Amino acid sequence: MSIEMKIPAVGESITEVTLSKWIKNNGDYVQMDEIIAELESDKATFELTAEKAGVLITKASEGDTIAIGSVVCAIDDKAAAPVIAVKSAPLAEKAIATPSPIAEIKKSNNEATYASGHPSPAAAKILSEKGIDAQSVKGSGIDGRITKEDAQAANRSEIKSAAVTTVQGSRTMRAEKMSSLRKTVAKRLVAVKNDTAMLTTFNEVDMQAIMDIRAKYKDKFKEKYGVGLGFMSFFTKAVCEALQAFPAVNAQINGEEIIYHNYADISIAVSAPKGLVVPIIKNAESLTLAGIEKAVAELAIKARENKLTLEEMTGGTFTITNGGVFGSMMSTPIINAPQSAILGMHNIVERPVAINGQVVIRPMMYVALSYDHRIIDGRESVGFLVRVKQLLEDPERMLLGV
Repeated sequence: MSIEMKIPAVGESITEVTLSKWIKNNGDYVQMDEIIAELESDKATFELTAEKAGVLITKASEGDTIAIGSVVCAIDDKAAAPVIAVKSAPLAEKAIATPSPIAEIKKSNNEATYASGHPSPAAAKILSEKGIDAQSVKGSGIDGRITKEDAQAANRSEIKSAAVTTVQGSRTMRAEKMSSLRKTVAKRLVAVKNDTAMLTTFNEVDMQAIMDIRAKYKDKFKEKYGVGLGFMSFFTKAVCEALQAFPAVNAQINGEEIIYHNYADISIAVSAPKGLVVPIIKNAESLTLAGIEKAVAELAIKARENKLTLEEMTGGTFTITNGGVFGSMMSTPIINAPQSAILGMHNIVERPVAINGQVVIRPMMYVALSYDHRIIDGRESVGFLVRVKQLLEDPERMLLGV
């Protein structure tokens, strides 16, 4: 008797999942609670475990989109566990008939003699000296054979050599079905471009003060808190301070209402094996630099291992994305709907800047704020980004809360 296994409910808003991978194959004997497949929704990846021990009977293929509650496989729990047996090698093999060598030689000679477009030895020598491809010469001999006269008459300038039109290198292609996560990201990005009045404002930040703090305290920080002192904690802290001064940047449109948040749930864009994910640091405004760094590290590890939960990816009032880790110098990040703004960090480059009338070399970073102009005015967007810049360039003031 077989027990049918159905796709379990994995979230209130999820109606279907994609069968991304079978861990066990059809006909394999599986143990109870053993992982047999990976399921992927538009938000996260889940593991499907066997409900009974028995032989697996798959009823869906990798890449299939399956509705919640639908049957994905069955398990024959009456089947006995397999016994590993060693098979002996066969005593003899059937003889394989091979064609006669003489027949092969005759066949080869006949094909060479009568093949259309094949040059005679003398013609082949002449064409080789002229650098002309035999395939580009029309033969006048029997069955289209290229004669010596044909080769002598061939003019390289009048013949279109195949080498001229042949593209060197591989030209292979492959088609790959989009994952549920990738399809959802694509739809949301297009929707944001179509449904919001998105603009981007830019500024630059002198990172010298933060780099000095990191160089001075990174070892003690690591020793005390067990995590490194990175740039993300400073940016998150600065963003939380600026959001309090410019609440519209932390707001969202809901129908004909604007929802303002008195907390800052900061979404951090993280590159995962299956695409970009945006886990959330809840109430980031109440965390210290160490608390933020610990949260970022934990979420990054979970993202790389595809172990983020729906709760860790649901919500968020503002997003920070760091293209600088990939070498990006400037970009216009797309808003993470239904949020109204996103801050883009970029790589740090030493550039000459004017300070107090003197040209000096400083580690500079361009920052970009993309925002929904429907609820965030230019004054607020520019003011917010300037506030972030001021806090980052004077981090002591930010840490002291003055």
